[in-house]
Amino acid sequence: MVGALAVFWGPAAHAADLARQIVGPISYVCGGVGEDEQQALKSESKDFDMGLLFTEGARGEYLSDVAITLSRNGVEVASFRSTGPRCLIKAPRATYQVVATYNGVDKHTTLRIGERNVHLNW
Repeated sequence: MVGALAVFWGPAAHAADLARQIVGPISYVCGGVGEDEQQALKSESKDFDMGLLFTEGARGEYLSDVAITLSRNGVEVASFRSTGPRCLIKAPRATYQVVATYNGVDKHTTLRIGERNVHLNW
């Protein structure tokens, strides 16, 4: 019985953590802390237009809890906080300015439809 519970709660719990979120015209999913989440993100990536990866230091240790703001033509379109080192984003076709903030330090980048591996390192 314990094995059955472990099977039930293991992947199902991770899948629930990766629920798609909607902010204005943007939908996104963040995660990638463990192997299960990384596999779930990989399988969902075809449904998203863009992707961000957050790391820290020379060794590239994964980060979560990064504040993300997407703007288009100087107007904020969406703002959210990552729950893992990787965020997949689906958005209307455009070029977006991204400000990602971790521990009070901002990183700026431009994100275009089709760019799935934009890497920001603190």
